[in-house]
Amino acid sequence: MFNFMKKKTKPETPEQQAQRDSAVDKALLSYHVGDASIATMVTGLERNDHELTLDLRLPHSSDPEVIQQELGQLLRPHGIEVIHMNVRLPAPPKASSASLPKSSATSMPKTTDAMAGSTQSQAARSDAEPAITKAAPTQASLAAHPRIRHIIVVASGKGGVGKSTTTVNIALALQKLGHKVGVLDADIYGPSMPTMLGVADVKPELENDQFVPVEAHGLAMLSIGSLLDGDNTPVAWRGPKATGALMQLYNQTNWPQLDYLVIDMPPGTGDIQLTLAQRIPVTGAVIVTTPQHVALLDAQKGIEMFNKTNIPVLGVVENMALHTCSNCQHTEAIFGKGGGEMIAEQYHVPLLGQLPLASGIRAQVDKGEPSVLADDEFANYYINIAKNIETNIDKFAKPVDDKRIF
Repeated sequence: MFNFMKKKTKPETPEQQAQRDSAVDKALLSYHVGDASIATMVTGLERNDHELTLDLRLPHSSDPEVIQQELGQLLRPHGIEVIHMNVRLPAPPKASSASLPKSSATSMPKTTDAMAGSTQSQAARSDAEPAITKAAPTQASLAAHPRIRHIIVVASGKGGVGKSTTTVNIALALQKLGHKVGVLDADIYGPSMPTMLGVADVKPELENDQFVPVEAHGLAMLSIGSLLDGDNTPVAWRGPKATGALMQLYNQTNWPQLDYLVIDMPPGTGDIQLTLAQRIPVTGAVIVTTPQHVALLDAQKGIEMFNKTNIPVLGVVENMALHTCSNCQHTEAIFGKGGGEMIAEQYHVPLLGQLPLASGIRAQVDKGEPSVLADDEFANYYINIAKNIETNIDKFAKPVDDKRIF
């Protein structure tokens, strides 16, 4: 997992991180279950600081408890203090009752019963693969952040629909309505908030092993882009490392008292979205789409994902709805008409607003002065969207434990 910092030590360099990851990989390669390395049985791996989560497909004769203990001893010198194992054991091979000796029941190898209390008929299924798993957290089980009243995620099913531009203007519009607002750039692979807010050269400070958000036009902003060496530095990380980075940005940041934390999500429905749904207490999601048919199809997938993870959808923003020619003032629906309204009706959520396709909106974020900040002709579009969010959000708010300290 990408370590931005280590408690009471200097943050690891990329070289140190690579050395630690390599040491863990070599240790897994050296550990054998039967005649095969356990590395060949790993179907998923996630490292989060000093914890390692392994998805394993083990031979039927193996003992998961013994393996977990031995791996713990093997990996502890490499900084791994806790190991979580999600294990799948294949069903025993079929055999006729006539070929089994009477003592077969007592001669079977011991296995960990992951389905304690299950009926004998369930255990007898020849195609069953009992799994040792831990239930993933749900939104209902997540406590609200003690200093953040509402967390809003702005998401899109596909890239290129103006999600980040919409995010930054919604955040500024909520601030203009009198709220204290923060922005978390969770678009790990394509962070753009620092540039859009004109603070691309500002690095966050560290205070008591916590990031201090960058102040950007009154917003408390943090982005992986603020931690990279340059604008052209690629973030070429696998899913577990990217999701770990997101959680560090959220958990290891000294957020001030906020009415809203607006999170700019990466496009799609991948690892980062699922991690957020399981670990961050989200008040609601805003879906950004264009009226184009293919964009609407992907937006539907996004809404379905939020529905399945019990995150309320606050509404839909239809971007690039109309274009007005700067020469002749002719208005045209370049990407189609009524798509946002249709998908809002389909899922019984509000249409929060419709935004024009205008070069002025693009020009302002490129300058680091979004439309709401510049108070240009497009600012009211975003302020009206913010008002619609403000009207509906309280019914989805999570209770805050004001006595919680961390």
